Amino acid sequence: AGLAAAAFVGSHFYLSSGPYRARLAERFGERGFLGIYSILALLLLIWLVAAYGGAPYVEVWSPPGIFAVVPLAVMPVALYFIIAGNSQPNPTSVGASPDLERERPAPGVFAITRHPVMWGIGLWALSHLAINGDLASIILFGSLAFLALYGARVIDGKKQRAWPAEQWQRFAAATSYLPFAALIAGRVDLKLEDLSWWRMGLAVALYFVLLALHSLIAGVPVLSI
Repeated sequence: AGLAAAAFVGSHFYLSSGPYRARLAERFGERGFLGIYSILALLLLIWLVAAYGGAPYVEVWSPPGIFAVVPLAVMPVALYFIIAGNSQPNPTSVGASPDLERERPAPGVFAITRHPVMWGIGLWALSHLAINGDLASIILFGSLAFLALYGARVIDGKKQRAWPAEQWQRFAAATSYLPFAALIAGRVDLKLEDLSWWRMGLAVALYFVLLALHSLIAGVPVLSI
């Protein structure tokens, strides 16, 4: 599991930031590179999940039973972040940039955090890390959390270097890396309707579906966690 996690995480940073990215993009084009990158990431993720499933149970620590409420409380937010971040234009995605002609260059969920999908994955991983004390789970969920949350920082660095300084500064001022930090600081205002009722409803519906199917997906009934 450790080798699979190292390959999965390492390949993301190496291919997205290393010298091979420019070479592959030059040879296969940007879309070709993204296709290769996506296929490799999927194959390595399958390997990671398979390695996790076949790993022996080695307890590192025993989480208190009360920690079971952590994923129950966190997952609705994580699911909303993932759904909202994938269902509206993402200024931090590959090749994208904020629309500075708009009054709010970071609308909707992006006013909460400029990396909603990454934070959704990170919160999912961290909340499950809190209730799983075996070595394989620590490797799996820890590597996914690191990839998502540190990867978001790497994306910030890339965008800051690639965008004109004024463009980055205006976008960064309208949002934050940490969820809700810009709102707490008073840099942006957010109304409930900005979050989109259908996206919130879909997140809640998916949450209850995952609760019902958790034993089939993960082999562990939620109520017995």
